[in-house]
Amino acid sequence: MDTESTYSGYSHYSGHSKKAQRQGSRDRHKSPRSKDGSRSEKSVTIQAPTAEPLLGNDSSRAEEAQDDNWGETTTAITGTSEHSMSQEDISRISKDLEDSVGVECKRYFLLTLAAVLGLLVFLTPVAFILLPQILRRTELEPCGTACEGLFISVAFKLLILLIGTWALFFRQPKADLPRVFVFRTLILVLLFLLVFSYWLFYGVRILESKDISYQGIVQFAVSLVDALLFVHYLAIVVLELRQLQPMFTVKVVRSTDGESRYYSLGHLSIQRAALVVLENYHRDFSVYNPLLLTASKARAEKHMAGLKVYNVDAALVAKLKMHLADGPDNSAAGQSRAMIAAAAHRRDSSHNELYYEEADHERRVRKRRARLVVAVEEAFTHIKRLQTEEQPKAPGDVMDPREAAQAIFPSMARVLQKYLRTTRQQHYHTMESILQHLAFCIANNMTPKAFLERYLSPGPTLQYNKDRWVSKHWTLISEEAVTKGLRDGIVFVLKCLDFSLVVNVKKIPFIKLSEEFVDPKCHKFALRLQSETSV
Repeated sequence: MDTESTYSGYSHYSGHSKKAQRQGSRDRHKSPRSKDGSRSEKSVTIQAPTAEPLLGNDSSRAEEAQDDNWGETTTAITGTSEHSMSQEDISRISKDLEDSVGVECKRYFLLTLAAVLGLLVFLTPVAFILLPQILRRTELEPCGTACEGLFISVAFKLLILLIGTWALFFRQPKADLPRVFVFRTLILVLLFLLVFSYWLFYGVRILESKDISYQGIVQFAVSLVDALLFVHYLAIVVLELRQLQPMFTVKVVRSTDGESRYYSLGHLSIQRAALVVLENYHRDFSVYNPLLLTASKARAEKHMAGLKVYNVDAALVAKLKMHLADGPDNSAAGQSRAMIAAAAHRRDSSHNELYYEEADHERRVRKRRARLVVAVEEAFTHIKRLQTEEQPKAPGDVMDPREAAQAIFPSMARVLQKYLRTTRQQHYHTMESILQHLAFCIANNMTPKAFLERYLSPGPTLQYNKDRWVSKHWTLISEEAVTKGLRDGIVFVLKCLDFSLVVNVKKIPFIKLSEEFVDPKCHKFALRLQSETSV
């Protein structure tokens, strides 16, 4: 039976592929042109494998992609397709490659420059101390006890500076920003100017003048280390502490379904604020489901398909008024009036159709959910965790979490599949991911309710497979320069392939609090009785 289904699927795909090839060859020979002489855009549709539905598929295709029984009737269909590209497509792809290479080169260049500067900063105090000993050791004054104590001070200060620099700067980058970080660049420039000034003073006043006071040279190196520690403190204040105090409230709205969240931000640039918004988006927003939008569009198209739109010009309106003014016996006027009234009634009754459709959908969801809860609870009753002191009678009855999940999964698979289809979540969960989650719940002794939590309500984006649902490339659209700081009224957009996030910035208002003292002795009351009361 599987062979026949595979052969029939392959035959259907071959006929479709041949038809597509003939249609493609006709399109290539036609070479269509638009009215203004420009070349029309070419669109290429690539059919995805049935086992891996893509994000942009509609609801019907996503429902066909997964069968009621996962993995039992799955047929893999392969084939070849022709892909034609225009000169504009090739130039656009080459431009994107050049831009990506430029961004990578710029990032590695900045990292290399920062590493070289950091190495120069740490080697400079050591060089200040060692160079006089190497160049003119015999001419120097002997180093006393105070001078030798300064060596310990320099060593521990450099160690502290090294640890602080590693904690502050040597971090795994979370994103590639379009522009450089202004404050970090200013810190690097300040470090370069400081080290350059010390080297200039050291070369003129110590090396050229041949100063023989070795203790003064060591104190000069200590002063450089102290200055570097102060620069490190400044970097902590500017890069970390300055942005902690909330100064702005941003409202993030997803353009497709209108879901919104509010966040409090400090003094940040636009690009760094966009990075914070994206980090919170993957945690706080529910996963983007395009099938829900497809269902609403299908409902709107179904409603519009039953309506007839009439274009009535001014002359026809005047004629209709004339016929209506002549008398009610005019058949043409009566027919036109009846048609307009029917269209208005059809338009007014559309909300009733939406109400009953949503009510029916909610009823089916509750029914599928109840069946799923019962099926999962019954499946979990067949599993018992063996304690360490319990000795199994038959070794073949002992299973690991993966085998236990595979044993009880068939009893709940069909009910779970129907529920996911009803709630339009089937493209987020594959059989393998469900088995892994079930094995995880069994291994950690979790309840059926804990297992169903992932499927009964849509979770954040990070809960699902990030390689498929987490968008890695975002485009920041802003009227202001992205290196500028946030201010009241700024609006910028974060755009990805399927939707965009609109961010509106509002400044937290200044709050003025006043104090009012209340004397505790003034809290005295009297009971007033009336004749009508029951007291």
